[in-house]
Amino acid sequence: MKGGLVSDSGAVLLSERRPTPRADGPEAVVTAISDFISHLAAAGDGAPAGVGLAVPGLVSEDAALYAANLGWRDVPATDFTTLDIPVMLGHDVRTGGLAESILGAGRGLSDFLFLPIGTGIAGASIIRGEPYGGSSGWAGEIGHTPVFPDGEQCACGQFGCLETYASAASVGRRYSQRAGVEGVKAEQVVTSDDPIAIEVWDEAVEALSLALATYTLLLDPSVIVLGGGLAEAGPALFDPVRTRLVKRLAFREAPPLIPAALGVDAGMLGAALLGWRAAGRPELGPDWTVDVRSAPLVS
Repeated sequence: MKGGLVSDSGAVLLSERRPTPRADGPEAVVTAISDFISHLAAAGDGAPAGVGLAVPGLVSEDAALYAANLGWRDVPATDFTTLDIPVMLGHDVRTGGLAESILGAGRGLSDFLFLPIGTGIAGASIIRGEPYGGSSGWAGEIGHTPVFPDGEQCACGQFGCLETYASAASVGRRYSQRAGVEGVKAEQVVTSDDPIAIEVWDEAVEALSLALATYTLLLDPSVIVLGGGLAEAGPALFDPVRTRLVKRLAFREAPPLIPAALGVDAGMLGAALLGWRAAGRPELGPDWTVDVRSAPLVS
């Protein structure tokens, strides 16, 4: 869990991390979040105007409906805090996309794809300046689009999903399986000249280019913003994906690929924006100037 106390000018006054007690069950996670919020609120000068929460799974503004990895179902937003202040929930990736839209790499753009690539892959479609959740809240699951229909089975049950080939966790796992070694990280695969590593990374790049070509043809984004841990590979990721994306789009130009600006703070800053919206002050966000490096970080 990562949380912060953010002023009405966008200054990050305090930023902290805490472990998620998922092994103790969904009620323990909700209690831990509530305790975390109370702790952050107590560090400020008076009660905060609102609380924003970025959570995984299926979510509405006023309820965390379902999260497979946390085990909760239909948790009202008010259950996440004992404070008598407005609360607004958002999907974790879409909330990060909101932050990138208002404060980060997508600032000033009305339509783009925010694609964080980490342990898994999910996307946030920013359409007319707002994250698009779809008819039931499941929009953005680009990580489970089949890029190789006859490929490996994904943890979701489908076959050939993008996430199975191109997430950081999958890159490390697939190399470890082929090389017969344990504990290899994606960053080691990316920088290695081992033929197995080159092959695994090539398949990851191919999967990404296929998925991004499909997305581009469907929604015509102005740019594609790549974030998450794997985006820290820099040119080793951006250059080959860009080259293959251009080749796949024979009759139109490929959208630019640019790095996310807010890094691991995107979700927290997006949650702050939700908190201000919950407090009835959505106009504050676009004028913020954020420098997350000024905030003390406690792990």
